Amino acid sequence: MFRIVIILAIAISSFGCSKKFKPLGLGLNKASKNIKKRFRQDQDQDSDREALKNPDALTDTAPDEFKVKITTTKGDIILKVTREWAPNGADRFYNMVKIGYFEDIAIFRAIEGFMFQFGVHGDPEISKHWRGANFEDDPIREDVGNEPGFITFAHTGEANSRSVQFFINLGDNRRKLDHLKFTPFGNVVEGMEVVNKINTEYGENRNREQARLQMDGNDYIREVMPNADFIESITFVTEDE
Repeated sequence: MFRIVIILAIAISSFGCSKKFKPLGLGLNKASKNIKKRFRQDQDQDSDREALKNPDALTDTAPDEFKVKITTTKGDIILKVTREWAPNGADRFYNMVKIGYFEDIAIFRAIEGFMFQFGVHGDPEISKHWRGANFEDDPIREDVGNEPGFITFAHTGEANSRSVQFFINLGDNRRKLDHLKFTPFGNVVEGMEVVNKINTEYGENRNREQARLQMDGNDYIREVMPNADFIESITFVTEDE
């Protein structure tokens, strides 16, 4: 103990009495703040992840019109949503964007001249919570249809079977799809050149593709479709952008 005190005294005297020392507490306070900040960020991430597992909580009503930026592996697409066209579809899409659902989402079905499809979450632990998260159909409209660049929810053909899958039309599919309750809720206003660059080399899926994507996630798609494009993110466009 005596030796420790002497060594400490010598160390202090070697700096000179005129120098000011930074209190140890300041360094600890800074470290403590950084730890708290990191903890809050982790909490926010956990909260966001929990929101992704609770589709029943997505009840917000979308604005009458809003725009989103779809960032893909081929570039950016600006999409305008018009709620009047398909209120239920617009509300579901709005809520999914709001909670950050669209991150690293595979374009797992892309058919030249027809459409490309996406929406199954790449994390099976999240995807499983959405398999039965269906919502009510929107009425067929005479004034809007499946033209190139228009986005529509996919469904199974059964009533009220829309959930999380979407397609953007690559061709004019009004005669094929409009009467089958594929009602668009938005359209591309910038970036059609990007839409037309989406890789269609894999064409129509085999029956197991969607099921394997839901069970095994993006790892499966990257294995069997190494050149497939992805939706990297979908975010709201602000007035300043």
